[in-house]
Amino acid sequence: MKVIVLGAGVVGVTAAWYLAREGHEVTVIDRQPAAAMETSFANAGQISPGFSSPWAEPALPLKVLRWMVGPHAPIVVRPRFDLAMMRWLEQLLANCNAHDYDINKSRMLRIATYSRDCLDTLRRDTGITYDDEQRGLIQLFRTQKQVDAAARDMKLLDLAGVAHEFLSPDDIARHEPGLMENRHLFQGGLRLPGDESGDCHMFTARLAQKAEEELGVTFHYETNIEALDASATDILGVRTSMGRMTADAYVVSMGSYSPLLLRPLGIKLPVYPTKGYSLTLPVTDPARAPVSTVNDATHKVSVTRLGERIRIGGTAELTGYNLRLSRDRRELLELSFSELFGASGDLSQGAYWTGLRPSTPDGTPVIGPAGRFANLWLNTGHGTLGWTMACGSGRVLADRMSNKPTEIPCLDLSIDRYATA
Repeated sequence: MKVIVLGAGVVGVTAAWYLAREGHEVTVIDRQPAAAMETSFANAGQISPGFSSPWAEPALPLKVLRWMVGPHAPIVVRPRFDLAMMRWLEQLLANCNAHDYDINKSRMLRIATYSRDCLDTLRRDTGITYDDEQRGLIQLFRTQKQVDAAARDMKLLDLAGVAHEFLSPDDIARHEPGLMENRHLFQGGLRLPGDESGDCHMFTARLAQKAEEELGVTFHYETNIEALDASATDILGVRTSMGRMTADAYVVSMGSYSPLLLRPLGIKLPVYPTKGYSLTLPVTDPARAPVSTVNDATHKVSVTRLGERIRIGGTAELTGYNLRLSRDRRELLELSFSELFGASGDLSQGAYWTGLRPSTPDGTPVIGPAGRFANLWLNTGHGTLGWTMACGSGRVLADRMSNKPTEIPCLDLSIDRYATA
């Protein structure tokens, strides 16, 4: 088939790669001058299937109430009149129960673990590098309550066959020597040895180049996507700033902007932007810097080593499509990093960035056909885990569009799960 992929972030580019590998003629359209220039540009740098958990957990409502009065809340809701945000929050709260949490987490673990395996194969097949490391991830618990809550997640990891181990503070310091002086801050940690790290922007840019040079994928950058033309049952074309383009099938991978494109077609995609932030700074003391990646469970901040750089990422802000950089979010990133790794990196040289994560209320991405339009496909809504889930999502999508059996169950990842919501 001739396929047009809308969006050149990590999710769109990996989908294009796998579709082209199946023999399809693939064109990718994006408004930016190059691949991975928006949400994929400076994310946390983690490929973390073991850390794949929905925000909609049973304890979330009470946590949010506490955070509203705290100075360094990991999740912030900026008051605004926004019907889409209110509907999304309503659906999020509806998922904040033990039954739905277990279902949603198991779905996320399935696609994320498969995606890591797909990435490992892609890396071996292509030799692609991206400041990548395969040294695992450690989630740091500062309170006994966090340790107790982790027990439920460890049971789900057992069921999913995800390798993990609980660490004492001394064990944590053995894996991450830079935390030795501050190990008294922790009650314990959860190590996920199968998790990885790497620069998402570097990976996506290099994979896009390989897709173009080796598989014949065409990229139209600096091209605004304006609308989809449709009949009652099919997409007829996509209107862009460079004219109308047509194909046999269309894939929407536009992140947080996907629902805006689909809304005129009557498709209600429950994706809302959750704004994340990061700081990228040079390593100044390698002995005190992170070896791989750690997550601070208290501040919801991650610290990742990317070559000679450190990436500090996290927080979530509900404020629509606003891309202004907030000072209080930077303060939270700096606070967590300073408490963990001190002077291992120069905060004064930190490059401050923000991006809009396309989040679903249940945490699971939307991968599959788009309702009544036979030739329209969705691959979006990955939230904070687009880098983690990109390769598996692209592979599942390419297999389904090529009428091949998928290697993992994926029917429950489609938009149909919201039909009765």
